[in-house]
Amino acid sequence: MPVTIKKLAGVATLVLGAWCLLPSTSLIFLEVQTAYARLSKQWQAYVDSAVHDASWHQWDCDIQAIVNAYNEHLQTTKGFSALDWRLIKALLWVESGAGSHEWNKRPMQIGVANDPGLGALLDGNEGGHLILPLDYKKALTKTSAKTDPIHNIRAGIAYLLMRMAYFGWENKAAKGSVVRDVEVKKGDSFYLLAKRYGSTVAHLKALNPEIKTLHPGQHVKVQAAQLHKTITGWRPLTTALMHARYNGFGDSNYAQKIEYVLPIIQQGTPAQCPSSDA
Repeated sequence: MPVTIKKLAGVATLVLGAWCLLPSTSLIFLEVQTAYARLSKQWQAYVDSAVHDASWHQWDCDIQAIVNAYNEHLQTTKGFSALDWRLIKALLWVESGAGSHEWNKRPMQIGVANDPGLGALLDGNEGGHLILPLDYKKALTKTSAKTDPIHNIRAGIAYLLMRMAYFGWENKAAKGSVVRDVEVKKGDSFYLLAKRYGSTVAHLKALNPEIKTLHPGQHVKVQAAQLHKTITGWRPLTTALMHARYNGFGDSNYAQKIEYVLPIIQQGTPAQCPSSDA
C-alpha cells in the first residue's frame, strides 16, 4: 500500500495506528492514502475548521497542567513514558469537540449514560487509586466528573492510563510492624503462621529463605504484611489500543480520527499557559 511522507511541526509520530515520541522537533507523519476514506467529509470539515476557532483550544492549559500532574505522579513506575498533552487534546476533539453539547461539561465523555469507565476508575478494584495523584483522588467523585469539565478531563486521562497499565501484586510489610522470632508448633504451616500473625505466605517465605519445611521447635521470623496492588508496566500508547481500551471499540473509526486530528493540532499555535497546577 503506497504511503506519503509529510513533515509537520511537532514531536509525535503516527505509523499505521501507532505513535511514539521522537527526540527531534519535527513530526514525521506517515499517511496511508486510503486511511481516512471511511471518515465522513462532514466530520473532517468539522475538525478542519477547529484550528482557528478559539473555543476548540479553551482546555489547552488545563490539559497541560493535568498531564504534567500525571507524568510527575507516575514517572517512577516501571516502563512509564511521559504522556504528551497534545494526544489528550486530540482525544477531546474526537470524543466531543467544541460543537458538542458535552464540550463544557464532559469533554472526554467519561461518565456519560451507560459508560462503565467512571465506576471502574473510582471503585478501587481495577487500579485507579494507583493512577490518580493524591489530591485528585481526594477531590474526584462520580458527580464531579459528570458535571465539572476539569474533573472530567482528570477522570478521562486517569481511565486511559489505568487501561494502559499492567498491574500485579507485591507483599509489603504492615506499617510499623517489626520482625520477630516465633517457635513452630505441631501442625503449623506457613499458611497457618501467616493467618495467625496477619502476614502472607510469600512474605514469611521471603523472611525465611533457608526453610523449606516446618518442624515443631523450629524458630522462624514473622512480620505482619499485606498484598498490595502495584503497577508492573505499561502497554504502548497506540491509537489502536486507545480504540480498544478507552473507546471499547465503540467507534470503528476511532483510531483513524485520532490520527487525522493530531497533525491538525500540531499545526496550530501552541497555547501559552502560566505555570500552575490543575
